[in-house]
Amino acid sequence: MKYLLLSALAVLTVSCNSAQNASKNSSIKNLTRIDYAQTITAQDLSTHLYKFADDAMQGRMTGSEGQKMAAEYLKDFYLAEGISAPLGDGDYYQEIPADYFRRMRKAQDSENVVAFIKGSEKPEEVIVLSAHYDHVGTDDDGNVYNGADDDGSGTVAMLEIAQAFQKAVNNGHGPKRSILFLHVTGEEIGLYGSKFYTENPIFPLENTVCNLNTDMIGRIDPNKAENPNYVYLIGSDRLSQELHDVSEAVNNEYINLELDYTFNAEDDPNRFYYRSDHYNFAKNNIPIIFYFNGVHEDYHKPTDTPDKIEYDLLAKRTQLIFQTTWEIANREGRITADKL
Repeated sequence: MKYLLLSALAVLTVSCNSAQNASKNSSIKNLTRIDYAQTITAQDLSTHLYKFADDAMQGRMTGSEGQKMAAEYLKDFYLAEGISAPLGDGDYYQEIPADYFRRMRKAQDSENVVAFIKGSEKPEEVIVLSAHYDHVGTDDDGNVYNGADDDGSGTVAMLEIAQAFQKAVNNGHGPKRSILFLHVTGEEIGLYGSKFYTENPIFPLENTVCNLNTDMIGRIDPNKAENPNYVYLIGSDRLSQELHDVSEAVNNEYINLELDYTFNAEDDPNRFYYRSDHYNFAKNNIPIIFYFNGVHEDYHKPTDTPDKIEYDLLAKRTQLIFQTTWEIANREGRITADKL
């Protein structure tokens, strides 16, 4: 009788476990792009940024000890998330020699930090997401230029986007096209990290579908104080009307931010189109979008600190970039530079 009872309990346990697994698998199967986007949260962005823009990072000047610490933080994140290094053998660093930084006195070696999610159906087609992780260091009095918005905000946004995509991969919902997460160094001294990448691409430029570049998305332009539910978009229609239309459609369906094109004007005196890392892709005829919140009173000052970031808005803007990337990665046709 005891053995019959034990056998019955074993069958019941197996049946319960099977039912639970079936339920869990069904739940995973039913997850959507919206579910993955919602894993990008204000709290997680805040947690990252308070560490990444801490005084301990010493303002992340290119080649400095603080910049190396920042690179290590990024590498450790990708390792912990199980996101691959595209250079092989766990190598997340695209090394850049000191003599490449021609505008720096006492230049030192630096590195872009790169991570990669391989596409399931069209792996040779690569979407590049970029943000610069360097800043301007410290001044002669020892004041730290934390660069929480510039560009800590874009940097941590990329981490959250990468994590969301990796969760989709783990659940069998990975992107059809590949995604390269490119954290560039040397932006503040002349867009050097992105220039080095486009001159020494890990993946051929002809296989690069587009570049979505994020530089300062955590604050509110004083001119937009009355309507902070916005983000400035620059360059989306310069090379590809198709990319622009996809971007608009995604925002309308999933996010509903105001997409403000003020700084996209050809005669914009600020010339922001030429002033961040997307430009090194654009000049190679690769369609780009530059996401930007505009300048503010703390721009390039020691007062650009994590406590001043609008984290809920940062999360919403980051979700927009995630959803746009998801659409480009999974749509049937490849985005093209249709306005050349």
